[in-house]
Amino acid sequence: MSQAASVNPDRQPVPKGRWKFWATAYALLILLTGTNLPTPLYRGYEAEFGFSPLLVTLIFAAYVAVLIPSLLVAGPLSDAIGRRRVLLPALALAALGSLAFALAENTAWLFAGRILQGAAIGAASGPLTAALTELEPTGNRRKAALVSTVASVGGLGLGPVVAGLLAQYAPAPHVLPFVLEIVLLVPAAAIIVSLPARRTAGRWHPRRPEIPADMRSQFATSGSASFLAFAVIGVFLTLIPTYVASLSGSRNLLLGGAAVALMLACSALAQLAGYRRPARSLELFGLPLLACGLVLLAVAGGISSLVLLLIATVVAGTGQGLVYLGGLTTINQTAPAHRHADVLSSFYGIMYLGVGLPVIGVGLLATLAGLLVAVEYFACIVAVLCVGVLFILARANHRTHERV
Repeated sequence: MSQAASVNPDRQPVPKGRWKFWATAYALLILLTGTNLPTPLYRGYEAEFGFSPLLVTLIFAAYVAVLIPSLLVAGPLSDAIGRRRVLLPALALAALGSLAFALAENTAWLFAGRILQGAAIGAASGPLTAALTELEPTGNRRKAALVSTVASVGGLGLGPVVAGLLAQYAPAPHVLPFVLEIVLLVPAAAIIVSLPARRTAGRWHPRRPEIPADMRSQFATSGSASFLAFAVIGVFLTLIPTYVASLSGSRNLLLGGAAVALMLACSALAQLAGYRRPARSLELFGLPLLACGLVLLAVAGGISSLVLLLIATVVAGTGQGLVYLGGLTTINQTAPAHRHADVLSSFYGIMYLGVGLPVIGVGLLATLAGLLVAVEYFACIVAVLCVGVLFILARANHRTHERV
């Protein structure tokens, strides 16, 4: 299928009206917002429960460890039994995860909350993205991919800002953000109930992840680029608020959350600006920007410059957004209709491995050598890998044009 194709000829008929499409995007936004509410609160949990940066990254890794198996099961399951039957239990798990954080009395509650949130996002990500594609009134898969990525990144950024704002200026800082999330999940559940009860003729059965042969090359390159893009997201979500506090000397919780939100806002704006651009071009332009942002992040720590850190955040966020949109658009356009959520879930699995695995190493190094050193090493290593993936993508793109 051509990268420029915007209409899926094999799509199932979509219901009339646009409200279900945008309402489904709201459900994705709220789910992602809830899972990132803890980001600016970890410093408070560290002080209250007495744990190290390594434990913060392990709490985050527990989320990813549950999320990925959930993704790989829920994607094909929703293709077989319908989106609604998978998404309603996912929303219930998300509400229970927020409740665990609101009631947290020790680190065990934090692990439980993150595990529940991981299961919820794993179950919902592929089906919600597939539902957006099915519900887009004109069948425009490129637009569906854009709305999905902006809603996802918007939720990632909105969570830290909302939690930081409430924690800094409202009562019950470790309770109120999660109560708000539970309330906002109620209309999301009503939206999911309204979705059409589609299902395929086949029966679901457990199977190992497998990518259709005719799209494995695109999946490998886009998956690698998105792995690196979301490794950066993982470090920003878990450790950058503390990194900002170290450079600025400020203990304001909103400032740390705002630094994360700035990166994700730049990511979302870059995606809006990149709409209608060829998917591969987005990745080819985004990877060098991501690498440059990481180099600036390392330098900012070395010279203790908060201003340079903010510049690095803008550059890295812009690169991350372009890489993510390009990768998801490529997968969304090439995935066969009967395995749409299945393939998307596998792609999200690669993406969330990037979120979870590198950050454990950064947390371990931060415990041994200090946070500033750990972030500097991470930034330099991932910048080099971005250049390597960029070279592979450029060669693949050149071969494609030669064949044409």
